[in-house]
Amino acid sequence: MDLRQDARLSIHNMLKSARFEVIPMKGVVEEAMVLPARSVVTVTASPRKGLEATFALSEELAKQGFHVVPHITARQVRDKSHLHEIVKRLATGGFQDVFVIGGDVVEPVGAYDSSSALIADMVEMGNRPHRIGVAAYPEGHPLIKRDILLQALKTKQPLVNYMVTQICFDPRIIGKWLAEVRANDITLPVYIGIPGILKRSRLLEISLRVGVGDSTRFLKNHLGMIARLLQHDMYNPDNLIRKIRGLAGNTGVAGFHIYTFNQCLSTRQWRQKALKRFRN
Repeated sequence: MDLRQDARLSIHNMLKSARFEVIPMKGVVEEAMVLPARSVVTVTASPRKGLEATFALSEELAKQGFHVVPHITARQVRDKSHLHEIVKRLATGGFQDVFVIGGDVVEPVGAYDSSSALIADMVEMGNRPHRIGVAAYPEGHPLIKRDILLQALKTKQPLVNYMVTQICFDPRIIGKWLAEVRANDITLPVYIGIPGILKRSRLLEISLRVGVGDSTRFLKNHLGMIARLLQHDMYNPDNLIRKIRGLAGNTGVAGFHIYTFNQCLSTRQWRQKALKRFRN
């Protein structure tokens, strides 16, 4: 088989198995209803709105037939008793997959200052979700050193089921990171995080605010590049996923994780066209 064709088929499969991330904001349920039926939809945890907003939205989307993955922010969980309450609520709601992050809250509200500590307690609970996902950072984290991030993944690996990368606009960095984690015996399946279709000005604003590593640092230092980025109204991830083709053959890549920023209609329309483009 032609390797280029094989890569396209692999990209097709990655798009087909894509997960969609939404944010608890006004109108998000209506936005999400345009996503493919029974899709995997993950719901972020907002430092401002707290975990309740995440769980309430997750429950509503689950009623609509989606396979929902709530996010749990460790730094927003008070203690083990609070964690028991959360796990019980998730079990009652039928949630079998959760995504656990440390969170951007500067000071933890209680006992957990990292996802590792919370996951260690969660896996001991009999009614806990069957699948647990964790975050991965190809471009690093603004507050955590790279070697510490790597060690944290190794520590969590026996307790969790998959990892999801933060958005990275440079496929070379994604490939280098993936080679590094595999060389360190981290074999967890990985979903590659990509943005969906949205206004470039909004994408740039979000990327700079959350600090998406070298690619946005480069943009900060190249105002001309920013000007060109803003010349066209909408961002389209086609070029990014084309360049990720070389990673698609890696059996450890499970699919794409699409950050919709609640632009669900435009993201679904793009994905439908992309599935056809990368089919053959």
